[in-house]
Amino acid sequence: MKVVLLLLLSILPLAAWQLPSQCKQLVIGTAKSWDSSYVSVTLYEKKGNSWKAVTQPVTGRLGKNGLAWGRGIHPFASKPHLKREGDGRAPAGVFLIGQAFGAHKSIKKKRNLSYTQVTSRDLWVEDSSSPYYNSHLRIDHDPTSDWEKKAQMRQNDYPHSLKLYIGHNSATAQQKAKPKAGSAIFFHIWRNSGKSATAGCTTIPEPQLRQIISKIDVRKTPLYILLPQTEYTKLRAEWKLP
Repeated sequence: MKVVLLLLLSILPLAAWQLPSQCKQLVIGTAKSWDSSYVSVTLYEKKGNSWKAVTQPVTGRLGKNGLAWGRGIHPFASKPHLKREGDGRAPAGVFLIGQAFGAHKSIKKKRNLSYTQVTSRDLWVEDSSSPYYNSHLRIDHDPTSDWEKKAQMRQNDYPHSLKLYIGHNSATAQQKAKPKAGSAIFFHIWRNSGKSATAGCTTIPEPQLRQIISKIDVRKTPLYILLPQTEYTKLRAEWKLP
């Protein structure tokens, strides 16, 4: 029911839209422009009627080509860019925050946040022709086919040793992910100490990522808002953002 309500809200025009009332936790990311690959990330929580920062801002990296409107719970928008598979842009908009994945048996987190230790049998499907497109799949055997090997979640790669799912173009019980609209978008550890941009994910240093993950509380309907600063300023009052 919660997902259906959020999807219905996404039909409204951008300026008329507001955050769902049950949202009490926001990760805010702002970039200098649509073409910037740098982002400032802060976690906020709602206390009464006010948003309060609960982490210090941290600089991170985005897609190498900047940002493009993604498919989240915000109203549909396509200008100046609409996210496509392989475009090197991070999805902009408002997104549900999903489960965490990592290399370790356990991590510091709240009990209500799901966590999966990634094995060789964990796949994330990025083939848009697959019925499993943009979803996690655990198979009961070691990968043998080409598509299984290609879809294997990365192992023995430090930047991907801890990640948190960002709900762009998510497959749900109500609808499948839209083909070629982008997949496998996560928060994860940045590469080369931030010297490298991404293919579309949001990356930050490991200590700050662990801090954010440890505070994510599913009961507070945590959302990720990623926007260029001009869009954030334009929508801040209407969306009642921090």
